[in-house]
Amino acid sequence: MDLVLQWLLLTAAVAAGWVLGRFGRPGNRQNKALVSEESVRERLQFLFTNYSDQAVENFVESLAVNSETVSLHLSIGAHFRLKGETDRAIVIHQNLLARPELPSRFSPQVTYELAFDYLTAGLLDRAETLFHEVLGDRDYGTRAAEQLIDLYQQEREWAKATQVAQTYILNRESPQIRKQLAYLTCEQADEALAVDDRWRAQNLAREALSHDSRCVRATFQQGALEELQGNLRDAIVVYLRVFDQNPAFGPDAIDSVMAIVRANEGEGVGKLLKQLRKLYAAHPSARLLLAVVECTESSIGRSAAMDLLREELEVRPSLKGLLRLVELVDIEDGLMTEEGRLVSRIGHLLIANRPVYRCVNCGFGGQQLHWLCPSCKQWETVQPIQGIAAE
Repeated sequence: MDLVLQWLLLTAAVAAGWVLGRFGRPGNRQNKALVSEESVRERLQFLFTNYSDQAVENFVESLAVNSETVSLHLSIGAHFRLKGETDRAIVIHQNLLARPELPSRFSPQVTYELAFDYLTAGLLDRAETLFHEVLGDRDYGTRAAEQLIDLYQQEREWAKATQVAQTYILNRESPQIRKQLAYLTCEQADEALAVDDRWRAQNLAREALSHDSRCVRATFQQGALEELQGNLRDAIVVYLRVFDQNPAFGPDAIDSVMAIVRANEGEGVGKLLKQLRKLYAAHPSARLLLAVVECTESSIGRSAAMDLLREELEVRPSLKGLLRLVELVDIEDGLMTEEGRLVSRIGHLLIANRPVYRCVNCGFGGQQLHWLCPSCKQWETVQPIQGIAAE
């Protein structure tokens, strides 16, 4: 009985509001539209606040479907989805789509909302099918394409994501879309590298850079390919291009460069030192400083390396630099003191427990570089942390 009473009151409230909105106040059409838009929000809020979800759902089932009520159906369905009740949202949108009186121009919108319900509920196959149905629509095709790309990224279906991006959203010429397409291509290059298909990986890395010339990951892949082919000098040249693309990733590029230098016992370190000094002057970082110190020690001597490190720590202090200075001093003295061991152990513990990378978009932090942020799902936003105790 209470449910019936709620339903009757709800119906009366909406009907009265609709009549007032339709015929109540005189005025020009633009003012009516504005008043109607504002009043719809108020009425929906009144419904959600004062009546049970079951009463609202029963009301929706009995509500006529026409061009003036479709938005009400959709708003109530979205309300349930936002509350986490995706099963109810699915029922509302399914029923709306099945109603023969639904105006045809609303079909793409309802289909998109239902697909989004499925995506939220984790029913990815159903969501994929419905998003594909909307791809050709003028108003909802681009949104469906973006959702499909996100879906394929979740499933690591990089080729499918790339195809959708190239077909439906590349013509928007957005830098963000070009970056996304470049990284989708890089994922395919990584798959090729995993099976040692170097020719395909090289082509895909070039393709990624054609989409976005500042794609850091593609440059890292090209450097790795040069290493695999034994072209170590060329690999160093490629890795150092990262500083021109995005200096924030310079520390990671330097790690790759120094790994090559150590593997070749310091060959060509004198020439490299000049390059590293210039890069450090333009883009100072702890890892780059340690690389300069290591090359200085190898080509000039330990005393020069220690002097350089002391000078730079006075200007740009860093925990990693301090630990390296302690090690160099103890090596110079010929033994590791107890104090030196203690400082070194505590310092390395502090570094080990701190995040090395952080997303500049959402703040996600960790000790591993993710090209796609696990939190906000943006490409190339997870970068090395700069600071005294970081990087």
